[in-house]
Amino acid sequence: MNIIPNNEWIKTDEDPILRKKLNELTFPLSKTDGEYLEKMINYIDSTYEGNNEKYHTKPGVAIAANQVGWNKRVIYLHFIYEHEEFRYLLANPKVISFSQGFCYLSDGEGCLSVEKKVDGFVPRRMKILIEAIDMNNENKKIKLSAHGFLAIALQHEIDHLNGILYYDHINKEDPFFVDEDWSVVE
Repeated sequence: MNIIPNNEWIKTDEDPILRKKLNELTFPLSKTDGEYLEKMINYIDSTYEGNNEKYHTKPGVAIAANQVGWNKRVIYLHFIYEHEEFRYLLANPKVISFSQGFCYLSDGEGCLSVEKKVDGFVPRRMKILIEAIDMNNENKKIKLSAHGFLAIALQHEIDHLNGILYYDHINKEDPFFVDEDWSVVE
């Protein structure tokens, strides 16, 4: 099956599924599971391949299963950052440890599911260690250490799996608050 990316797949932050804690993915996968996976991969890969204008889709670097209406703990990331390509399809990811230090994106975060502009900085852990099933590598259980932009992207997507949106982390009284110890990620 080769399905064409479509903005109608993306659930907005008004949809209740984005506030649900999602169910673990079990194996073997069903046909429906495979269809949802293909939607996630095709949507993000359309950005990676520079086809957003062709398909009229929003650009993105990562997606969580609930953003396409799937109640499973799966995330997909595919992007280039500082000349390195990152491509992960992870089931049941969880953060198992993290640094004491925080970081934030200099331009703030965005989300395929959030249509309105929400200004402010999102504090994230600078370094994290996650445990997940690597669906790009024979469904092996892995531990993945990440820092900087990759750590931010992983935390953003894992938050989705727990019903948390990026703007939930923005300081309500001072959206652009930055602690002097936080690192900025460009």
